[in-house]
Amino acid sequence: MFRAQIRPGIDLRLLEERHAGTVFALVDQDREYLSEWLPWVDATITMDDTLSFIRSSLEQFAENHGFAAGIWKQDHYIGGIGTQKIDWLHRKVEIGYWIGQNFQGHGIVTEACRAVVHHAFCEWDLNRVEIRCAAGNVKSSAIAERLGFTLDGTLREGHLLHRRFHDLLIFGMLKKDWPLEKIPT
Repeated sequence: MFRAQIRPGIDLRLLEERHAGTVFALVDQDREYLSEWLPWVDATITMDDTLSFIRSSLEQFAENHGFAAGIWKQDHYIGGIGTQKIDWLHRKVEIGYWIGQNFQGHGIVTEACRAVVHHAFCEWDLNRVEIRCAAGNVKSSAIAERLGFTLDGTLREGHLLHRRFHDLLIFGMLKKDWPLEKIPT
């Protein structure tokens, strides 16, 4: 079971089926805000959509291809973080994240990303971690930059959102470039 404390009172926990209602409630509450940059929000119409996502994520975890975790403040769900399917051949993975509007601006997502990057490099022994976001998503780009990721390139019109194409920024971090002081103890 994946679990990581990122600061006192805030931890990452693997999402389980029993969390579907809680996860859906936060997505639904912040739907307008989240859908600005996250295309999956518009496809999350019911709690069953969230339950399907969690089930798929648990299968991904069981097959050692990554995970989806909740960001929890005590026992209050405040956001999510996880990976796309791990590319074991090329030893790399892409991470994604989001947090409820009321919990932004406290460095929580940056610390959550730091914990997931640590896990990718130290537990899975991957060589590369990527963060991809639309060019206009300044908050997401800032997280990658704060963590020392390198902007490797831009896929022109590589992100479709609300029937409009956006440039997609690709940030990368290599294991050899990940400073030891960034690895949680």
